[in-house]
Amino acid sequence: MGWTTERRAAGAERAVRPDDDSGPGSRYKWIALSNTTLGVLIATINISIMLIALPDIFRGIGVDPLRPGNTSLLLWLIMSYMVVTAVLVVSFGRLGDMFGRVRMYNLGFAVFTVFSVLLSVTWMHGTSGALWLIGMRVLQGVGGAMLMANSNAILTDAFPADQRGLALGLNQVAGIAGSFIGLILGGLLGPLDWHLVFLVSVPIGLFGTVWAYLKLRDTGVRTPARLDWWGNLTFAIGLIAVLSGITYGIQPYAGHTMGWSNPWVIAAISGGVAVLGVFCLIENRVAQPMFHLGLFRIRAFTAGNVASLLAALGRGGLMFILIIWLQGIWLPRHGYGFEETPLWAGIYMLPLTIGFLIAGPFSGWASDRFGARTFATGGMLLAAATFVALEELPVDFGYPVFAAILLVNGIAMGLFSSPNRAAIMNSLPPDQRGVGAGISTTFQNSATVLSIGIFFSLMIAGLAGSLPGALTHGLTAEGVPAGDAARVAALPPVGVLFASLLGYNPVKTLLGPQVLDHLPAHHAAYLTGRGFFPALISPPFSQGLSAAFDFAIAACLVAAVASLLRGGRYVHGGGSPPTSTPPSPPGQGPGPPSEEPR
Repeated sequence: MGWTTERRAAGAERAVRPDDDSGPGSRYKWIALSNTTLGVLIATINISIMLIALPDIFRGIGVDPLRPGNTSLLLWLIMSYMVVTAVLVVSFGRLGDMFGRVRMYNLGFAVFTVFSVLLSVTWMHGTSGALWLIGMRVLQGVGGAMLMANSNAILTDAFPADQRGLALGLNQVAGIAGSFIGLILGGLLGPLDWHLVFLVSVPIGLFGTVWAYLKLRDTGVRTPARLDWWGNLTFAIGLIAVLSGITYGIQPYAGHTMGWSNPWVIAAISGGVAVLGVFCLIENRVAQPMFHLGLFRIRAFTAGNVASLLAALGRGGLMFILIIWLQGIWLPRHGYGFEETPLWAGIYMLPLTIGFLIAGPFSGWASDRFGARTFATGGMLLAAATFVALEELPVDFGYPVFAAILLVNGIAMGLFSSPNRAAIMNSLPPDQRGVGAGISTTFQNSATVLSIGIFFSLMIAGLAGSLPGALTHGLTAEGVPAGDAARVAALPPVGVLFASLLGYNPVKTLLGPQVLDHLPAHHAAYLTGRGFFPALISPPFSQGLSAAFDFAIAACLVAAVASLLRGGRYVHGGGSPPTSTPPSPPGQGPGPPSEEPR
């Protein structure tokens, strides 16, 4: 690992810093913060905005997502945007370091807006309509990756070291809160017109694009270099293969409830890991690599990214699990029709967002003065405690207690996220902030995809053991013919989870009118009412829920240990923010960290 001699000479010779007076001024830094926060907010809103609106979107294009052949369409509509942003942020961060972070960021706003327009004018139906949406989501994700990759680097350039925690904290909170705001927006707009789910991003994108082009300017170190084509290619192929394998791993395969034994899944994940290994070999040998693996010699950078990865593993699948819990069990039991549950699930999860909004800016500001380690470590320990509390709740909980736990969980994640991201960015050399921010975002976004795969697998494993028997007994007790009850019980548990996630009436959807129409009216009404399915699924769901929360607790505790091991406060080129030690020359490696205790 480390920097090559050729890279040092070329970097010192050719590093470019704009020679105007647009440095970190008192006015410009707030312009940069407000614009990049808007960019990250709209990019992350679009991660989740489709989740609640999926039933309206599928009805609009005339596709039944619960048919076995359509499961892939459902999963890729949910996952494609996340996969693309996870894969491309490192490359776009590196391009920002080479050609200008603001240039890449501005282009990202424009690309994001163009494909938001194309999503909103979808005219096709059936499978072709679903494939069009997936394709446009992939390309919209390209713009989102450009925004995410360069926003943190722009802020780090614009703000002095003793104010970056607050700035990055606000930016980070906007990103995390956007995932939950998207749930509300999707739930409100989808029933009105599913096209609005995509159209809502267009005016924001147009405004942000024009504002960015007019007001933002590069204030950081820029190091022109040759593009590392082989590094970019192997990184993209390897990560796409791993994330695709995870996505297909939660789908049924050849009579199995999940696809982890599918040869294609095994080949994709193992082959992807092997290609990522080739990427590491390439990066150690080329003169101008896409990503300098020597950055991982900086303890603050490595520990912060490991902690971020584990925190995202604990948090990433939580949103899906809580939505299924609310939509499939709690909301119907409390008087909400199944078709109403998607919107209300988003509303009832608002305390989580409020917690982020409370803690994120405060912890970012406080970490500027006292360092990141205490807040980030304490946040992860508190998050683990909230998962313990969630695990102790009965499936049919009282909402005030549930809301309080969600609020504290949001506070815990806010306490961790802002200081941790500020510590990562402070540890980077000025000419590596774009690619460093990209690798950090890749860790987080990839962990989110992996977390969804893990949480769904744990839930499905918990349901697979007892759900078939519960369905068979419950349906036949209400007069459903044994053959039809056995057919429904034999369906993969993932179908039950997706039915709950999409806000469908599960029994009505699974049995179909051909069975329900032949039952006595009062039996059919009971089976499709708000009491039967939640009561039936609660015991097996509770088993899967406990396993998922156990995993989240373990991930948060290990993240706390990683955060604790980050060492004292460290700013690249100086010990702590107030020091006047200049940063290392552009193009040079990080050198030995200059750390001092908090």
